[in-house]
Amino acid sequence: MNQINRVAIVGGTHGNEFTGAYLSQKFAQFPNLITRPSFETVTLLANPHAFAAGRRYVEKDLNRCFLKQDLQNPSLNSYEELQAKSIQDTLASNGDKQADFILDLHSSTANMGLTIILVNSHPLNLKLAAYLSHVSPLVKVYRCSFKSIEENPFVNSLCELGFAIEVGPIAQGILKATLFQQTEELVHAVLDYLEQFNQGEIPSTNETLIIYDHLSVVDYPKQPDGTIFGMIHPELQDKDYQALNPGDPIFITFDDKTIIYEGASTVWPIFINEAAYYEKGIAMCLTQRQQINI
Repeated sequence: MNQINRVAIVGGTHGNEFTGAYLSQKFAQFPNLITRPSFETVTLLANPHAFAAGRRYVEKDLNRCFLKQDLQNPSLNSYEELQAKSIQDTLASNGDKQADFILDLHSSTANMGLTIILVNSHPLNLKLAAYLSHVSPLVKVYRCSFKSIEENPFVNSLCELGFAIEVGPIAQGILKATLFQQTEELVHAVLDYLEQFNQGEIPSTNETLIIYDHLSVVDYPKQPDGTIFGMIHPELQDKDYQALNPGDPIFITFDDKTIIYEGASTVWPIFINEAAYYEKGIAMCLTQRQQINI
């Protein structure tokens, strides 16, 4: 990629994540904020029905509807499945509408701070993530790379360049000015970087990047019938991106028994107690912290 011609800012992929939804609407109302000389910037409210209802989704999680095989399956016709196909037509069609970079804005009830979520290791994505973490010490970089684009169910599967921004903690269905402003600043930093990239003037940063690579997910303690019988341990709650060592408390059951982490090595949990993940059977994601050269 020698030139970025079209950047898409997507908000409201989940209808009750108001930060991205309202920020994309702000940009649509004040397009001069996201205008840069060398490329076009467009905005998209991804799931308008869910946003209007203040719900994560209407029928199905939109950010799990972008598997290539599903997009090509004419028999899939739920609201979100059809919406995913429409978004594909809007952002990933050939010609002038093709997005060269997709920025998908999310928020979390977990203590994620300002998180960049990479779905691949494209050099430009890594360099941009390193730049953002350089200009803002609040930025963390989480990589959940898929083996191939066909396995990626997220909006960002539609474009090799780009990533999601996940901010929190914030309750579902509300706005918090500080996180809104911090997210907006990150978006401007991304657009400025891409403008400099087009001008052949990429800002220099450190050649290393601290990254948190996805390892696995952990479910809550459950009864044989699938009902939860435990919670995130108080010593772990809100400790996203902090080391979890073997023997550390991880859950506390309803009969006040502590469950410890029994892994063989230290991990760094994130998305701890994310409200939207209860239905997915995910209490947290475990990651490995490492420094990579870019």
